Amino acid sequence: MKKISKVLSFLIVPGIYLLTPKPVFAVCPVCTIAVVGGLGLSRYLGIDDSISGIWVGGLMVSLTLWTVDWLGKKNFNFLKKLDKKIITYLTFLLWTLLTYPPLYWTNIIGHPFNKILGVDKLVFGSLVGIPAFLIGVYLDKKVRKIKGRQLFQFQRVVFPVIVLIIFSLVLYFWGGYLYKL
Repeated sequence: MKKISKVLSFLIVPGIYLLTPKPVFAVCPVCTIAVVGGLGLSRYLGIDDSISGIWVGGLMVSLTLWTVDWLGKKNFNFLKKLDKKIITYLTFLLWTLLTYPPLYWTNIIGHPFNKILGVDKLVFGSLVGIPAFLIGVYLDKKVRKIKGRQLFQFQRVVFPVIVLIIFSLVLYFWGGYLYKL
């Protein structure tokens, strides 16, 4: 009888957890994982650093929005005194400081021949990826506002990732002209 109760508790507790509604994240963890997967795949395939940088920028924005959402749910007293924009800017600064210095220390950023318009390719790409990801988040919110609902499952994931893919393709096919400037 003891084994049966252990088996039932092993099945019931996770079942209840999986069936209860969860709060909605500003940018869901699945989206963050999709961006990380795109970044890892681009590095693995040897794609140019400017393209990888787009995904780095998207990842930094995704992690920023995710962290701000998480901090908002924790109800820290010292954060209640700050405006949400300030918290967002400070969180973005944190993720920037956690991203660029390690890339510089490992010599991924800073090579003199790895530049576009005088800016390191990875940094240039991330400066393109930051607004690209924000455009995807904006489009998702706009569609939800107009339609009053999401159009399909994982829309919150698909919109930013599609925008990052579009920006990556544009920079891949037409970015070569930037080397000549």
